[in-house]
Amino acid sequence: MDFRYLGNSGLQISEITYGNWLTHGSQVENDIATQCVRTALDAGITTFDTADAYANGRAEQVLGDALKGHRRESLEVFTKVYWPVGPDPKGTNDTGLSRKHMLEGIDGSLRRLQMDYVDLYQAHRYDTFTPLEETMQAFADIVRAGKALYIGVSEWTADQIRAGHALAQELGISLVSSQPQYSMLWRVIEDEVVPTCAELGISQIVWSPIAQGVLTGKYKPGQAAPEGSRATDTKGGANTIRQLMNDDVLTRVQDLAPIAADLGLSMAALAVAWVLQNSNVAAALIGASRPEQVTENVTASGVKIPDDAMAAIDKALGDVVVRDPSIVAKSTPQRRPI
Repeated sequence: MDFRYLGNSGLQISEITYGNWLTHGSQVENDIATQCVRTALDAGITTFDTADAYANGRAEQVLGDALKGHRRESLEVFTKVYWPVGPDPKGTNDTGLSRKHMLEGIDGSLRRLQMDYVDLYQAHRYDTFTPLEETMQAFADIVRAGKALYIGVSEWTADQIRAGHALAQELGISLVSSQPQYSMLWRVIEDEVVPTCAELGISQIVWSPIAQGVLTGKYKPGQAAPEGSRATDTKGGANTIRQLMNDDVLTRVQDLAPIAADLGLSMAALAVAWVLQNSNVAAALIGASRPEQVTENVTASGVKIPDDAMAAIDKALGDVVVRDPSIVAKSTPQRRPI
């Protein structure tokens, strides 16, 4: 496993980071999630990312249980705050980045994780209704209380990141990371977010490097999705992948198979290795519904994709790649003001 510094901080993280966010709930699902975490540890992964809202807190609980007994100093644990958690998801103050929600949020996360601190505490989205000054002051108080060491953001625009970074500097805390979606098929961060972050000393921790399974090649044009796959998940998974499930995208993805084979990689590992070629990316987040998927994806660590293979990937995908950065701004959650 190779390691990279997170932003301009002194914190090193495993360049393949395990994202503990897939389905939790039944004992069987929780057991599989625990097996995936342990497989990640065995593979050399030391960095684990989750969020309070994943499975309404259960993901944090499962991760905390799975990591129990491991030397805390040898792990980097990340979580997030924004979305509601608990029995009253429509509560007035259960969403966003208000001081109240953030201070209650970190305490809840630490309790579920069974830890005294997290290495990185992230704003899961941008809050358009809470003053940014209030959010960043809450972050500063959390850091000074020793409950988080560094702070980060997820799916913020370049302008939002710049404003947050400026306030963090004034408050004497380290905004070191951005967590956006990024893959061969989804490149909206390249024009604005990446250059801004590179200038400010902020790294990307990217999610969905295999485009929620599409880049594995398991979805074939003109064929039904495999049973049990994300595309058949009626609980919401199918909705998140729908825009990529068209024959044009799926046909072009199949053209990546010989490129992966020439490099001795699976298509999934090729996709993970591809995002790691970007020097502003500190880590690729991998999720897994089976331990074997973790084992497969970690083979991407340390891989250098030759320039001719990178060019072949661009040629194969052509104009199905999504590049419009305005999508991020449009996706910012909106809450009705009181």
